Amino acid sequence: MRFAVDTGGTFTDLVIEDEGHLSVHKSSTVPADPVQGILDAFEVAAAERGCSRRALLERGTMLVHGTTRGLNAVLTKKVARTAFLTTEGHPDILLLREGGRRDIFNQRQPYPEPYVPRSLTFEVPERIGAQGEVVRELDEEAVADLAAALRRERVEAVAVCLLWSIANPAHELRVGELLRELLPDVPVTLSHQLNPCVREYRRASATAIDASLKPLMTAYISGLKGRLREAGFTGRVLMVTSAGGALDAEDVAASPIHSLNSGPAMAPVAGRYFADLDTTASMAIVADTGGTSYDVSVVRNGRIPWTRESWIGEPFRGHMTGFPSVDVRSVGAGGGSIAWVDEGGLLHVGPQSAGADPGPVCYGRGGTSPTMTDACLVLGYLDPGYFLGGRSALDLEAAREAIRTRIGEPLGLDVMEAAGAVYRLATERMVGAIEEISGQKGVDVAQAVLVGGGGAAGFNTVAIARRLGCREVIVPIMGPALSAAGALISDLSRGFETTFRTTTGAFDFAGVNAVLADLAVRARDFIAGPGAGAVETSVEFSVEARYPSQVWELEVQMGSEGSLDGEGLERLKKAFHEVHRDAFAVDDPGSPIEFESWHVRARCRITDPVLPEAGAGDGVRREREIYLPGIGLTGAAVWRLESVPVGAELRGPAIVESATTTVVIDDGAVFTRRPSGTVHVVPGSGAATAPAAEAGTGRGGN
Repeated sequence: MRFAVDTGGTFTDLVIEDEGHLSVHKSSTVPADPVQGILDAFEVAAAERGCSRRALLERGTMLVHGTTRGLNAVLTKKVARTAFLTTEGHPDILLLREGGRRDIFNQRQPYPEPYVPRSLTFEVPERIGAQGEVVRELDEEAVADLAAALRRERVEAVAVCLLWSIANPAHELRVGELLRELLPDVPVTLSHQLNPCVREYRRASATAIDASLKPLMTAYISGLKGRLREAGFTGRVLMVTSAGGALDAEDVAASPIHSLNSGPAMAPVAGRYFADLDTTASMAIVADTGGTSYDVSVVRNGRIPWTRESWIGEPFRGHMTGFPSVDVRSVGAGGGSIAWVDEGGLLHVGPQSAGADPGPVCYGRGGTSPTMTDACLVLGYLDPGYFLGGRSALDLEAAREAIRTRIGEPLGLDVMEAAGAVYRLATERMVGAIEEISGQKGVDVAQAVLVGGGGAAGFNTVAIARRLGCREVIVPIMGPALSAAGALISDLSRGFETTFRTTTGAFDFAGVNAVLADLAVRARDFIAGPGAGAVETSVEFSVEARYPSQVWELEVQMGSEGSLDGEGLERLKKAFHEVHRDAFAVDDPGSPIEFESWHVRARCRITDPVLPEAGAGDGVRREREIYLPGIGLTGAAVWRLESVPVGAELRGPAIVESATTTVVIDDGAVFTRRPSGTVHVVPGSGAATAPAAEAGTGRGGN
């Protein structure tokens, strides 16, 4: 038996794989104690199975965990007191940063603070040149003095990023040795080991973030494993990484930057799997709607895109991780997003969220601000007696009153119109997120399948697809816990990187092949170590390259071959031109190419994925009156997911509900249930997709 757990801002999702069967379970996240939320999810699963929590956990052999614990710590600045050590004369790497400005005409906008303040930035007397030559020897006595200063400053972690340590790490390694001798209780991160990229800011930022998270994540992972062990679980614990794979929990504790954005990174993994399973589309837009955010990613030709330009917080004003991660864009529009009217009479949804505590008004836990979930309840999309399978009743009257007083009265709308305005504005925010990422990726949304995931996915997914012109929509049976499902089917994987510059004009075959051979050894060691016993393994090489005088590189796949000859170089050149043309619509086949850094990723499939199963469906349905914006009150067929006949072609308006999600099928849409349990929808065209600007009649707009 294997488990996958994703701790979100509102709910903790648990997916269990048991003898070829999959099941989804949810419990409220406990923000003050996330591990308790995980244990609560197991309590729910155990109750549904008629056994004790201990009996359930004792059967487990593996648990894969995705969490935003590290991300939240950085956003709230609840990280360790961290010192930053860099080459003498260059203390402003974290201050000068890179990138542009947002809101460029706002001259009152303060300059962003560095991740580590200057008061905790220390300069090391040494210098390595760009070719790896020693320009100035390391002053070890000065390092010892710095260690004493760090002790006086009560530093809890140290980040070391010396110039050109990627060309020659000798000084950085020696600084690390000295710090571990003199400050044995203080964790240290060395930049060339963590993120050996050329750009100093990205390398320094990644190093500082990683170091600052080590005490927190070490304690969290230790506590997680200890409490799971006490509760009965004795299996292997893996942590999801932001690169779309998984690593042993101990490896993540050693480099906790891997855990940033770990939850959202799993949604495209699951989305790709279900898109391949239930459609023939070559492109998939994967949307994961949680209680707090709406996360969007694009899967193109089966490949999940990654980026080094992930920001924690607002782009250019937050902090860049500088670390390869799955390219996911988020907006603050989820099931728990708060709807509010500003002083000018404009309606907003988010980015504030009611979270897990107190949650939406209808939860009855003290919330007073209406959310999208409250609006959907008022509109009739949710059955107040069947929320979480009936484990939690929703307070419809409290939701109606909150919508009426907080939204309807300020906008001059009745309750249904006000709830519809909230719903449509949230839908538009989600549409905007998809349009942004699809436009940047050059994706024709009309040719893509929209994969709906997350507990709140079904509210808006069909309406979003209709607005965008997507040809089909799927909401997988595992969709309500899409990230957790992705964690369960993800590979154990790790990437390794080496910077080595060469050009097509004077290609250094010997140097490149030596680099590739070293990367291959590191990949094989990973496969033989953490990946031992995998049912399938693979090694993929890639290189980052550019035309001369370009600032940014593009990643080019090289396949599994760990060496290059003349013929291989010609294939690589051709592949780069194709990638450049795909990214920018132009290429220059006659131009030389500069190669910057070489990568390898080792993947180990631990077990074969288990296919979800659906019963035949008994065809039993009910009727309920719902409100569709642009149409008004209308009767709709209400189906329990397990009752929808497999393969039958049905039409909206309809509601398909399960214990963990509700799918709203618009008027004119056609839907079927696939043998995998996936709800497949072909959106129609109708009044329900009228522009969202109409949602704010009266004084409100959008």
